[in-house]
Amino acid sequence: MMFDGVNLVSVAVAATVAFVFGAVWYGVLGKAWMKAAGLTKEETRPNPKTLLLTFLCQLLMAFVLVGVIFHTGETTLKTGLISAALIWLGFVVTTQIVNHRFQGSPWALTLIDGGHWLGVLLIQGAVIGLIG
Repeated sequence: MMFDGVNLVSVAVAATVAFVFGAVWYGVLGKAWMKAAGLTKEETRPNPKTLLLTFLCQLLMAFVLVGVIFHTGETTLKTGLISAALIWLGFVVTTQIVNHRFQGSPWALTLIDGGHWLGVLLIQGAVIGLIG
């Protein structure tokens, strides 16, 4: 299904796979993340509304990423991965570094969260590049 050159199936698949990746990422690094964020287990239990909001944000991210990739002139695995990596480097991790430094958060939090968003974007870029 296409929407003005955007393959909505690739958006849905990219968001879903990235959402699952996030669950695995924080499942593995959950204790380290809680320590770095200064949170307790009780404070980090997501409610269904938070999970839904997270997935909707993943959908929006994938939709915007497919638009960026589409504007490169070709939708391939290579353009998907390069676009994702550049967006992460130029916007995502830089924003996290600034925010975490002003918040006084440890670098461990930046590394964990930054790694998550790099994984999310690379996964989304790969899916979009492969599906179209």
